[in-house]
Amino acid sequence: MRTPSSSAARVFYDWLISLGLTPAKSLTLGPLGVPDEYFVDFFRGCIDGDGSIVTYVDRYNTFKNRRYVYTRVYLSLVSASPRFIEWIRASLQRLCGVKGSVGIGRCEGRNDVWRLRYAKREAVLLLRWMYYAPDVPCLQRKRQCAEPFLVPRLRPQMRRPGRPMIV
Repeated sequence: MRTPSSSAARVFYDWLISLGLTPAKSLTLGPLGVPDEYFVDFFRGCIDGDGSIVTYVDRYNTFKNRRYVYTRVYLSLVSASPRFIEWIRASLQRLCGVKGSVGIGRCEGRNDVWRLRYAKREAVLLLRWMYYAPDVPCLQRKRQCAEPFLVPRLRPQMRRPGRPMIV
């Protein structure tokens, strides 16, 4: 982030700094001054930028029973700043009651990359929370990945043995 030259750009730059953004932000980013009522939109923007929504069909246990086929979903956010990842995680736990998990990717000669990840019910809960309306601004290709999980499914009347379903 370079220092802007025009006065309007300077005001905007100073405002971003007051929120907690800094030069070389990917390494130094920490907690930001995002009010709770805007956090959902801020988080959706983070997912659109540095996050991913991964879904796949898991057939791993079909050798046990051919009905053991499940659709999996993961919601992840990556950053080179562990302070930022921990702030996001704490905020989501406070606002939505989800815990998630934090992992670290290391590559020799490069900065560590931290990944905040939510799976199964927590991922579905966050997807429904962040896409709270059909017209919220978002990256459409990521929303399309989330679409199958945005509508609650009916639970089967009789529970069969096996792994629980994502509802």
